[in-house]
Amino acid sequence: MKTMLKTAAVAAVAIAFAGEALAVEWNVSLWGKRRAFTEHVEKLAELVKEKTGGEFTLNISYGGLSKNRENLDGISIGAFEMAQFCAGYHRDKNPTITVLELPFLGVNTLEEEVAVSKAVYNHPATKADLARWNAMLLMPSPMPQYNLVGTGKPPARLEDFKGMRIRATGGIGEAFKAIGAVPTSVTATEAYNAMESGVVDAVAFAQHAHLAFRTIELADWWTENLNPGTVNCPVVVNIDAYEALSPEHRAALDGSIDEALDHYLANYGKLLEKWDSILAEKNVQKVHIDEAEIARFREVAGPIQKKWIDDMTAQGLPGQELFDLVQETLKTARMSN
Repeated sequence: MKTMLKTAAVAAVAIAFAGEALAVEWNVSLWGKRRAFTEHVEKLAELVKEKTGGEFTLNISYGGLSKNRENLDGISIGAFEMAQFCAGYHRDKNPTITVLELPFLGVNTLEEEVAVSKAVYNHPATKADLARWNAMLLMPSPMPQYNLVGTGKPPARLEDFKGMRIRATGGIGEAFKAIGAVPTSVTATEAYNAMESGVVDAVAFAQHAHLAFRTIELADWWTENLNPGTVNCPVVVNIDAYEALSPEHRAALDGSIDEALDHYLANYGKLLEKWDSILAEKNVQKVHIDEAEIARFREVAGPIQKKWIDDMTAQGLPGQELFDLVQETLKTARMSN
């Protein structure tokens, strides 16, 4: 009898340990606070937990695991399993996806941003580029075209930007530099202090970030139609952690991506709908730049695209192919709509 009880106890413990082994927890490194920019990650966590009956959970941290500029490094050493970062924070570490940050690509909607991001993420050169950091691109964080909030006299012509100190990263920063502005790449979390202290005169963000990082609170004006480009901020996972998932957990993760992005797009759409009322509430002047000035801006910034292609080619990367892929994907997306 004692032997039978002992055997039963051992079996129970084994089953318990087996049950524990089924549970998987991933740490996710974000920054700032929960906002429109992170809603797809929040939704992904919700869906994965639901589909696996709580066996697979994503523990989201806003700044508690890493600094935003160090998230890719954290992924590379397995400090956490999932993270979000922006390509412009370290262009040398992820050159292929910086094609998505080039100025005046012609992307008009969030849906188009999703389409071009997915296309670039799936290119073999891009996969190999991020694999150097043991990272796999999971999904984009689609954002609308950036615009400026600033203090002082609002700009009307390109010449008004000369000498203006602007928080702008990646290709957007290069575009403003081309018209005589002085771009600086302070992080999103540093932007408010930089603007408040006068280190910068203006900040280039998407609408959600002007709200989340409170730059709108300091603004006198906002450029409603400058639209020089946007930044690309993917969500990545550690390759080893992804490959260690059971088939069921991997299916739950992969199968939740599109639904998480749909949720993100719907949520961001609501923010865009109320943006005008937010500007009115904050007493921020909307600045409409004349189309002739924007055409001049495109012309001046045009060589930036060619220089990017040449630089990528010199590094042995298919720069022209990636640039053409963005343009072809845009055409396809518009035809399907």
